[in-house]
Amino acid sequence: MATPLVLFALGVFSNLAAAWLPEIDREITSLGGTNLFTKSNGTIRGVDMGAQFVFEPWIAETAWDDIGCGTQYCETNCVREMGQDAANAAFAIHWDSWITREDIREIASYGLNTIRVPIGFWMLEDIVDPSTEAFPQGGFPYLERFCGWASDAGLYIILDLHGATGAQVTENPDTGRYVPKVEFYNEYQYERALLFLEQLVLEVHVNHNFRNVGMLEIVNEPLQDPDEVASMRETYYPRAFERIRAVEMALQVRREDYVHIQMMNELWGAGNPKENLTDLYYAAYDDHRYLKYDASIPVSKDSYLNASCTDDRGDDSPTIVGEWSLSPPDDVQWDSDWDPDTNVAFYRKWFAAQVMAYEKQHGWIFWTWKAQLDDYRWSYKDAVAAGVIPLDLDSVYDTGVCDGI
Repeated sequence: MATPLVLFALGVFSNLAAAWLPEIDREITSLGGTNLFTKSNGTIRGVDMGAQFVFEPWIAETAWDDIGCGTQYCETNCVREMGQDAANAAFAIHWDSWITREDIREIASYGLNTIRVPIGFWMLEDIVDPSTEAFPQGGFPYLERFCGWASDAGLYIILDLHGATGAQVTENPDTGRYVPKVEFYNEYQYERALLFLEQLVLEVHVNHNFRNVGMLEIVNEPLQDPDEVASMRETYYPRAFERIRAVEMALQVRREDYVHIQMMNELWGAGNPKENLTDLYYAAYDDHRYLKYDASIPVSKDSYLNASCTDDRGDDSPTIVGEWSLSPPDDVQWDSDWDPDTNVAFYRKWFAAQVMAYEKQHGWIFWTWKAQLDDYRWSYKDAVAAGVIPLDLDSVYDTGVCDGI
């Protein structure tokens, strides 16, 4: 059942946009964009918009310092330290400059066709409880403009609830709150998240700037403990489908134009996302694959190439490997065998091996577009400049890296 706020909006807006998965459900050209999926035969090839609307200080310490947050762990702490008005002004400068329209054009020119945009629930400010929560305000118009740029460029857009109500994991700034205890997994927080999803899907269908948004990820990286997050699978996931579809039905959106609703897949470790769903129409799955955190894989170049060439990411469809990188474990990353400056040939092979593995699914999204790490292993833009990532992505199939493996 749609909430009163959404029902009111339904009577105000018209000229519906459509959601889709390119080359399967709808050509991206149907809404005036350029079809960047033709060359990839419908496969998603994309980059994450890390630190744009959900700031992770490790990605961009200089930008974090420039905002005025240098001594703080997360956006909440920064806002409380700076004060609301000063924080709003400082974050606005960041939203305006971290990833620009020129970046969006460059992304499209590199043969990519998709962006995944991490956002926090505080982007819709009426969801925020000002008595207990503090976040930068004024971000939504920047998100709107950002998605308009991407739509103009013909990029497919996935909006990802990266920072959930109450925080879905502990001590991680990518939830917007660096907290010692999770608070997401209860009825109160689920309801707030559902209100967020309702308002977001409304914008997707009625706001022209969001016309290329075809997928909503309803929570990023929940706890990797199936028992602790059982209520998420039992309650939040089914209700998210019900509430999102209720808005779309109220808008009289055609079923083929519904958004895809994305959840972390079972390989993530939060249980089977499908176990309590009765209708999997336009369900989608997110798979994050960082070999650096997989203790079962020996830390060697040959092992990493072998693991990627033989990687099996399951048979749920559509599955998108929504985060991955070229980074080895932290304790060896600057050793001579792994140094990015002297091992370009290896990283070129490893990129190709991972791409070929993930394109056995519905595609991939690299974490992240840009960083301030002086390390191309986390920055697609820098990896292209270093000659690690080719502009012709189809050429990875000509490398022979997996021949005989």
